[in-house]
Amino acid sequence: MENAIMVAAALIGAGITAGLAAVGAGIGDGLVTSRFIEGITRQPEAKSTLFTNTLISVGLIEAMAIIAIVVAFIMLYANPFIK
Repeated sequence: MENAIMVAAALIGAGITAGLAAVGAGIGDGLVTSRFIEGITRQPEAKSTLFTNTLISVGLIEAMAIIAIVVAFIMLYANPFIK
């Protein structure tokens, strides 16, 4: 019975972690991209600098989402409390 509760808690925790990571990355990418487009419309000559900074920012946002997914997998498959 205790093992079933731990498995259920790990599944729920992994699902919440993966879902929030996807939502957070989507919101973050949308905000960065919208600011990038606003910056281009205000200063078209700064497009290359803005583009470089946007790619770095989006990469870091996606890296955080990937780290959260890895944590979710660890909760599922490398959980020391589940026998």
